Amino acid sequence: MRILVTNDDGINAPGLKVLEEIAARLSDDVWVVAPETNQSGASHSLTLHEPLRCREVGERRYAVRGTPTDCVIMGVRHILLDNPPSLVFSGVNYGSNIAEDVTYSGTIAGAIEGALLGIRSFAMSLAVGFDQEGAIHWETPLAYAPKIVQRLIDADLPEGIVMNVNFPDLAPEAVAGISIARQGRRDQNNLHIDRRLDTWGNPYFWFGFERRKSNPAEGTDLWAIYKGQIAVTPLHVDLTNEPMHDVLKGIFVDTQRSG
Repeated sequence: MRILVTNDDGINAPGLKVLEEIAARLSDDVWVVAPETNQSGASHSLTLHEPLRCREVGERRYAVRGTPTDCVIMGVRHILLDNPPSLVFSGVNYGSNIAEDVTYSGTIAGAIEGALLGIRSFAMSLAVGFDQEGAIHWETPLAYAPKIVQRLIDADLPEGIVMNVNFPDLAPEAVAGISIARQGRRDQNNLHIDRRLDTWGNPYFWFGFERRKSNPAEGTDLWAIYKGQIAVTPLHVDLTNEPMHDVLKGIFVDTQRSG
């Protein structure tokens, strides 16, 4: 079983090393193709207006000066062209990817690209910022991810599904279980804009996100993480709003031609 590993935090991120170890517990054929620099927030973007640079940084390890999507395409369509991977892992992201995060996330995008290429794909992220002592519990995905992935592989799930797995900000022994969760939505906007001045007195801006808790609906990924559970959420690329699709068909029923 060949596994392609990527992320959006960059080739030197600690979460990538954790994900490599997770993959190594499932297979001895693990390849890493990850961004040269941090690509958090890149979403499902492609590099189209400049050439891609790819360099080998170790045995079966490559750094691409591009986005997570670029990395997966390079891995599947170039580096591993003659023997493509059977799994794509993306992560382990520093910070959860739940609720509306999934639309911004380069971690999710790496897994989405794998799914679009017909490969079973997993995005993995670790919640941070709520541990009172400030610890980062990388040992938690390491303890749980291999068994979760193996169970999902054994279930022979259909192609085109991204498994979004988020781990709570807790030590392994404190995890309260696994929740099969829906994508949630925060009840507040955590984005803030920081205005600063450069040395010439001209303004520039930083976007920032505060880690504040919402009051989520039960059964959502937000709710699961707040309850100390691992959230497993199946995602797909089809963004069609089915209820509104049916409403619109009724509104425009007179415009349909028969035959």
